[in-house]
Amino acid sequence: MSLTSSQRRYLRGLAHDLKPVIMVGAKGVTEAVVQEFQLALDQHELVKVKVAGDRNDFAAAATSLAEAARAETVQTIGRMAVFYRRNLDAPRIALPK
Repeated sequence: MSLTSSQRRYLRGLAHDLKPVIMVGAKGVTEAVVQEFQLALDQHELVKVKVAGDRNDFAAAATSLAEAARAETVQTIGRMAVFYRRNLDAPRIALPK
């Protein structure tokens, strides 16, 4: 599922006040981090992630998290990334068309 620009803008607005739920440390993206990330996406649908390290580590970590969880990257700023994955069983966020 690919997000449209209006949907991304809407999700960025919702994510503005969120605190990071997942923090990726020096060990990078491990299997445990991916599992916690998937659980957070199942519960919240919109998750903010903070990644430690430099920009190259951040880009690799954000990409691998999105691919592992089949989530859409909504926004990346500095060392923060916002991801969205719709919960098929009980959707919480209604996206605009």
